[in-house]
Amino acid sequence: MKATVYHEYGSPDVLKCEEVEKPTPADDEVLIKVRAASVNPVDRFFRGRPYLTRIMTGLRKPKYTRLGVDVAGRVEALGRNVTEFEPGDEVFGGCRGSFAEYAVASTSKLALKPNNVTFEQAAAVPVAALTALQGLRDKGKIQSGQKVLINGAAGGVGTFAVQIAKSFGAEVTGVCSTRNLEMVRSIGADTTIDYSQVDFTKSTQRYDLIFDLVANHSLSACRRVMNPKGIYVAAGVIALGESMVRILAHMLKTIVLPGFVSQNFVTFIARLNQEDLNVMRELMTSGKVTPVIDRRYSLSEVPEAIRYLEAKHARGKVVITL
Repeated sequence: MKATVYHEYGSPDVLKCEEVEKPTPADDEVLIKVRAASVNPVDRFFRGRPYLTRIMTGLRKPKYTRLGVDVAGRVEALGRNVTEFEPGDEVFGGCRGSFAEYAVASTSKLALKPNNVTFEQAAAVPVAALTALQGLRDKGKIQSGQKVLINGAAGGVGTFAVQIAKSFGAEVTGVCSTRNLEMVRSIGADTTIDYSQVDFTKSTQRYDLIFDLVANHSLSACRRVMNPKGIYVAAGVIALGESMVRILAHMLKTIVLPGFVSQNFVTFIARLNQEDLNVMRELMTSGKVTPVIDRRYSLSEVPEAIRYLEAKHARGKVVITL
């Protein structure tokens, strides 16, 4: 089968589409014939930077040579202990090495695909949507009627966050670029802010929850537009591509600051799980959430897809189709 692999750290040029052995599912896994996958900042670990990430991925060369986490496709074969899925089931979720014709995934990170969404739309969901869901619901404690600001509302996580926040009954303000204002309004934002024209931290408006996917303002600046008991949540995904000093400083401030002020500051990284995938399945089935797809690339075009994501101009998700 064909898969995107890399054997050394570097630019997207190190990524190659090669013939590799078809994987075999373990006892609690299923083999998936991949129909679509999507690109996330976490897929950029092939660069080997920040260097601290090599503790997990391999100091001198990568320990695991395949890319891709988000996946959607059909179940091809079952591990010996699998009872909740059957061959032919259309599924979506997370795995290792989804930029391939076949991939194996744990059943704990899979859910049945809704009938009213495509494989491409389903593949856009796992990492981005669960980041939005867990950030708003679990860390942000979102409630109906609250004023919620989403900084980075037009990106992969942001487009899900706008729709999920609306499903909770929040009043949503989306911060994005000029060209994305109409799109962000179209997916449910009550108010939009063009960051090239207005600095939201200097506004007179106050928010109960700020969901920050960009981290381009200091925490003290964000405090000025938060209610006394407001919550600031930063998704850990924003760290990728930033300097390690900036990452650690931002995380440290979110830990220390709540001890001195009434507001709460949280940094987190989402965790893939079947329960939350099923929450997203219900939201998509009901029409409350529709994945936004910007561009589609083939398996052989994964390097171009990642370059486009790194340019930070993607509106919604970037998808790999097979």
